[in-house]
Amino acid sequence: MDESSSYTGLPTSHLLGSVPAVVDEGKNSTSYEAPGANMQIFPPNNGGGKGQGYPSLASSSETFEQQPTGNWRGVFSITSYTQYFNIDTDVVLNRLMGSLSPIDGSFFSKIVVNPDIYGPIWISTTLVFMLASLGNWATYLMEKHAGKGSSWTFDVNYVNVAAIAIYGYAIAVPLGFYFLLQYLGSNANLVQFWCMWGYSLFIFILSAFPLLIPVEILRWIIIVAAGAASACFVGSNLRSYVDGADATIVVIAAFFLQMALAVFIKVWFFS
Repeated sequence: MDESSSYTGLPTSHLLGSVPAVVDEGKNSTSYEAPGANMQIFPPNNGGGKGQGYPSLASSSETFEQQPTGNWRGVFSITSYTQYFNIDTDVVLNRLMGSLSPIDGSFFSKIVVNPDIYGPIWISTTLVFMLASLGNWATYLMEKHAGKGSSWTFDVNYVNVAAIAIYGYAIAVPLGFYFLLQYLGSNANLVQFWCMWGYSLFIFILSAFPLLIPVEILRWIIIVAAGAASACFVGSNLRSYVDGADATIVVIAAFFLQMALAVFIKVWFFS
């Protein structure tokens, strides 16, 4: 047998350089149409608006702004409280002047659209430092007026006591009345209560300066007048939430709490 003919019978598909037979796959191939390109939308969405394209920046920002803040996750989110600090200076000044009207009773109508926490925080912080500093100064004036020869030292504990008393009162008392009015069936708003009680402390800032006068009876007159004005301001505004016998109980309780705060300021810081 011819040697050259024996080589031609071997399979050649595994050899390097061999070319496989061409198979006609025209009937089995599937056509693919590339998604239409649009210069205004990148990348294009396959299958219309419900495709798997990337979300645009506008849609992501709208989703962020529309996040619900009424659930418990919103309580621990800083963005939930930014609206209560977005307030102009003239509005704060107007509310400060309104807090000095003890029998007007229209403070809630001024803050119903945009209650703020910025004003109450500023008022409480200012009152803390004023009580601590002016309280020490009043003690110095009293010792000097009495002719005591002992050396006077600044009492740092005044700062701690003032911070605990003022911040605790401004937070806990409105919170307590909020739950009380909720129990009585009133549609109370906690942020509005914090706002109203915070502004009610403004008159104590103004009365702190006359309390430096080293005359005991005059100091009592000043603090009682300031406490009564603040108590009337709180009581007259609370009447808009409750009616009947419940209103009398709520107003009396708020009145005595404001007076108790005034007496505490006098006894602890200006005695």
